[in-house]
Amino acid sequence: MKILVYIQQDEGKINSVSLEALKGSQEIAAQTGGTVSALSFNSDITSQLAGYNVSEVLLAEDDNLNIFNPLFYLKAMEDIAKAESPDIIVFGHSYEARDWAPRLSARLDIPLISDCIGFKMEDKLTFIRSIYQGKMNSDSVVNKGAFIVSFQSGAFRVDGLQSGSAEIRNVTVDLSGVSDSISPEEKFQEAEQAVDLTQADVIVSVGRGIGKEENIEMARELSKTLGGEIAASRPVVDAGWLESSRQVGSSGQTVSPKLYLALGISGAIQHVVGMKGSKNIVVINKDANAPLFEIADYGVVGDIFEIVPKLISGIQGSQ
Repeated sequence: MKILVYIQQDEGKINSVSLEALKGSQEIAAQTGGTVSALSFNSDITSQLAGYNVSEVLLAEDDNLNIFNPLFYLKAMEDIAKAESPDIIVFGHSYEARDWAPRLSARLDIPLISDCIGFKMEDKLTFIRSIYQGKMNSDSVVNKGAFIVSFQSGAFRVDGLQSGSAEIRNVTVDLSGVSDSISPEEKFQEAEQAVDLTQADVIVSVGRGIGKEENIEMARELSKTLGGEIAASRPVVDAGWLESSRQVGSSGQTVSPKLYLALGISGAIQHVVGMKGSKNIVVINKDANAPLFEIADYGVVGDIFEIVPKLISGIQGSQ
């Protein structure tokens, strides 16, 4: 099985979701006996890519590929896919990929399984997608032929990437016939956050399990006791209990503190993508089946309203 991973770059740096997609591809190759090749349209990142465990790094350079344009990217990938004949083309599910991966699927006339959160090997290679706002998972299988898959941010941990030493091979694309009917505008810039959670060493984050707004004060006291910041999952912010600048997840901030203490958070993938890089993840939840326990370094099954006050008392007593 030949796996080709497209590696997106942003201002000369590898996009993190592409590295996660590369990690997922390495895992697929390990379970299927396949090979992984990485593809870049920018020479600035090829040396870094060559340091990962891939069979080779493909580099397609053209002035029309220096700035993202789905029409040029589409034609370049079409040329490469026809020349290399990969069994699977893998994307990180970024905003760019959402734009041109479906176009590529139509152009090559092959299926696209988008926004996957993982895979499993049963009788066949099966890809897992989260549906109904994370309440259920669905399995997708391609019975025959090549296909495209994109992995959602948070599906794999980058710190598990296997290192190696790969050759860099230049590949040729013909973009002369592409109509330049799309002109890129100024790159989107996110608004400056009122609270920069990315700088916090300790974050105490609350979810739906906090119950009601007045209970947040308990979590706030714990965060102060630990010298950290308080944060929340989306349901808490949507309820108006904490300001949006304290939201962690795909529609909030992405954080990697030394300690991430999750109180009453079930662990929908939309939240996981924003905190999975934390050095130590501690989860307290009375639901033993909460998905967040799967990535926790330490987990406590219990009532946060019983545990947190004792935790605060114990920490304060030792200070």
